[in-house]
Amino acid sequence: MRIHSRFGIRIVRERGLLERQKGFTVKTTADKLAELRHKLDLADNAGSVKAIAKRKSLGLPTPRERIDMILDRGSFVEYGALVKAVGSPDYAYGDGVVTGRGTVEGRPVVVYSHDQTVFGGSLGEMFGRKVCAIMELAVKIGCPLIGINDSGGARVQESVNSLAFYAEIGKRQAMISGLAPQISIMLGKCAGGAAYSPACTDFVVAVEDQAYMFVTGPEILESVTGEKISIEDLGGARAQASYGTVHHVAKTETDAFEWVRTLLGYLPTNCHEDTPLVNPGIEPTVTDSDRGLNTFLPDSDNAAYDMHDVLIRLFDDGEFHEVSSEYAPNVITGFSRVDGRTVGVMANQPLYLSGALDIKSSEKAARFLLICDAYNIPIISVVDIPGYLPGLEQESGGVIYRGAKLLAAIIEATVPKVTVVIRKAYGGGYAVMGSKNLGADINFAWPTARIAVMGAEGAVALLKKREIEAAGDRGPEVRQGFIDFYNEFIATPYMAAERGFIDAVIEPADTRLELRRALRLLRDKEPQYVPPRRRSLLRPV
Repeated sequence: MRIHSRFGIRIVRERGLLERQKGFTVKTTADKLAELRHKLDLADNAGSVKAIAKRKSLGLPTPRERIDMILDRGSFVEYGALVKAVGSPDYAYGDGVVTGRGTVEGRPVVVYSHDQTVFGGSLGEMFGRKVCAIMELAVKIGCPLIGINDSGGARVQESVNSLAFYAEIGKRQAMISGLAPQISIMLGKCAGGAAYSPACTDFVVAVEDQAYMFVTGPEILESVTGEKISIEDLGGARAQASYGTVHHVAKTETDAFEWVRTLLGYLPTNCHEDTPLVNPGIEPTVTDSDRGLNTFLPDSDNAAYDMHDVLIRLFDDGEFHEVSSEYAPNVITGFSRVDGRTVGVMANQPLYLSGALDIKSSEKAARFLLICDAYNIPIISVVDIPGYLPGLEQESGGVIYRGAKLLAAIIEATVPKVTVVIRKAYGGGYAVMGSKNLGADINFAWPTARIAVMGAEGAVALLKKREIEAAGDRGPEVRQGFIDFYNEFIATPYMAAERGFIDAVIEPADTRLELRRALRLLRDKEPQYVPPRRRSLLRPV
């Protein structure tokens, strides 16, 4: 024997003889390849036979099958397949999570998928290290992160190690936030950290009657507080959508994956890149659909209509990818395209609370605007708002502060902002729904628009109370006369246009093409100068 002078490694000259003496067999390359294939096969079927059989009986895909359902065919490259939990050589490979990279419509993404057959998909140290590593890869290459979640939460037997890596994951989520899109797909019962972590991502999609999210499950809740509640009411997909945690509820896993693929088609790979360009230049002239807007709105200001019927006429191909449809439906948020380029849309919905803003809708819209601004997506505001919702419930819930989050979001958004007032725009609602005074770049109004401090009924009650009372029996007639005068000469788009708060009063039929011209003009918009500071405290949180 001798010691290598450079590396200090013991080299055995008579290796073959020594190994035979100790009972070892020298492995050939074929043996080593067979060993690798065997280990990878074990990793592919890491869970217990019972756990795997149970999932098959329920018709649930494996973690890798789920990944293949969302990525382009054959694009998945797995990392960390042979990772094991520390403590026993008998522990399964993968440690309860599959991680890797692939593509969606040819664009890169990184992905992880929980494996319920290994430790119930709970998070332990090596599980956490794998997820952190794939998140760091997303930061390095600047691409979306997709999490397929089906986890029991923290691994109790690993104690503080599990908690530490939930914190480590949170730290990396903060690194990705605003750099590249983060999307969570909820496919099982996710409690504690397994619910907190997805809630910190940009978008959460859940499958109905399959996905559940809660801080604490119903059994533990009952044992600790005595409160009895069903798992569906506590954390079902529909319930969490109504709470604002889930942005879309899908009927099946396939539907969830397809919704996410469509969503990614509207988003950039990262904040430094443009969104995909899809069919620019289509329908370059006014169409029959456009002309239908000239007669769409009811003559009565108080008649309801579905804002979705307007939106599908304003954007390319009649497409609108709505986000958070089941939360605060008085404001509509979602993505569409103008001349092939993605836009974020914020619109009032007259069918719910007459389109008035309240606490929930203000926070919903503010959050959506932050996402648009982070990924350089222009914002289109379509306005028909009677103002903020009044009442004790709103005031006691903090509507003044929480409602102002939308004001902060529209001010701080530096992307192109275009507003179309199609009917009512009263009071504070006029301001926060993309007024020129809060920084909108181009503001249009239809001839049907009514822009004023308040509606005619409220204004007349405040200003003409004495005259109406003095009219006696003619009071209702006098009141209606004041209302008609107010609507005809005060609450019109022309006074706002005369003051320069509206750039143009346009025919409804011209709106789609006017939006196209406006965004073409604003394509090279540069953010205005802001004095240096550590951060703005106006930003909504």
